[in-house]
Amino acid sequence: MPMHASAQESNATLNSDISEKQGNIALPHQRLLLICCLVSFGCYSGAYMRIPVLPLFARGLGADTLQVGMITSSFMLVAGLLCFPLGIISDRLGRKRLILAGLLLSSATSFLLGFSKTPWQLLGVYLFSGAGIAAFAPTMMSFVIDFSPKTHIGRSYGWYTMSLYGGMSVGPALGGFAAQVLSFEWVFAISALFTFIMFWIALMALPGHPGQHHQSRPERKNTAIFRELARNRFLLACLLVTLGSSFCLGVFITFAPLHASDQGIGVGEIGIIFGVQAVVNALCRIPFGYLSDQVADRKKMVFAGLLGYSLSIVGIGVSSSLSSFLVSAFAMGICMGIAFTAIGALIAEVVPSDSRGFAMGAYNTCIYLGMMLSALIMGMITRDLGFRFGFITTALINAVCALAFLLLFRFASGRKCAFPGR
Repeated sequence: MPMHASAQESNATLNSDISEKQGNIALPHQRLLLICCLVSFGCYSGAYMRIPVLPLFARGLGADTLQVGMITSSFMLVAGLLCFPLGIISDRLGRKRLILAGLLLSSATSFLLGFSKTPWQLLGVYLFSGAGIAAFAPTMMSFVIDFSPKTHIGRSYGWYTMSLYGGMSVGPALGGFAAQVLSFEWVFAISALFTFIMFWIALMALPGHPGQHHQSRPERKNTAIFRELARNRFLLACLLVTLGSSFCLGVFITFAPLHASDQGIGVGEIGIIFGVQAVVNALCRIPFGYLSDQVADRKKMVFAGLLGYSLSIVGIGVSSSLSSFLVSAFAMGICMGIAFTAIGALIAEVVPSDSRGFAMGAYNTCIYLGMMLSALIMGMITRDLGFRFGFITTALINAVCALAFLLLFRFASGRKCAFPGR
């Protein structure tokens, strides 16, 4: 125990020295984490206020069902395509610049949505909204990992993702309430204000360079980093299960309301099902983040969480009553908290610090593209074979990805690949 404390003190001293050499004021990592959590919560609350309102606003402007689908999916498409390249840019231009750009773009697009007069104007504005989230999401994740000590990566990621999912949960409720009391245009204005406040907080409170991000190794070319990451089987395994688990999440978000409605469950009760999953998922991030820092092997934690996640998806598929839906949604939230927290911490461990933007950009791309692909592919399957078959098939896909993840890690370890872990 004394040796562990001594190591932590040495790390803190080293980080302080680095920060002094760079001319930055070194904040305690707990205080910096709190600021990041606040900014992330505000950003995602503001962005997700628009989610329940935008389809109704688009319909009021004369959009048909196809156009509404195009508008809502354009956000995920652009976010998925841009997360990776913008993550790369954050490795070169610095995290803070991309964070500020993402917040400012999200605020501006929220404001402009209220002035749209046609469905095509909505589509154009919402495309840029996806670019704003793409600039913010992978960059802020990388920023949090940059300043977190190696012994605290799991808990830092747990706290951060709790604030992220908390914003995703609170935002739609705030948006629906504001739309009911005020108007659609006011929802967009409040969303813009929320995000603009976060922009100023980030501008004033975040340092330009968290100390641990910059190290003595010379700056490498993007092509060299890309080749290195493409050969990193540990990272590829993490991205594979991220894609598979996001595929499951996309099926849940898209088809669970329709499946529940077919079982005679009302709209309000469907909202409760989604609320249970979101709240449990968010709250579990903290304890499982701490746990991931204590376990000897995070990949086992990922594998266990993903298997439970598959079983909970099967539970959703075979549910026929509100109680069974709620139990499955509760289990789904817990298992997502276990798996996703450990995956994020693993990615931080298996890539060099000068390519975290690369890795986190790819991670976020897998999330958005996985959710998009699931809506397209499983839409055709559920139309022909039913929701129950679709959910069970999705669960099997996720389980296969989890098994492939475990095998890839073992194969890479057997080949003695470099694993910059603990």
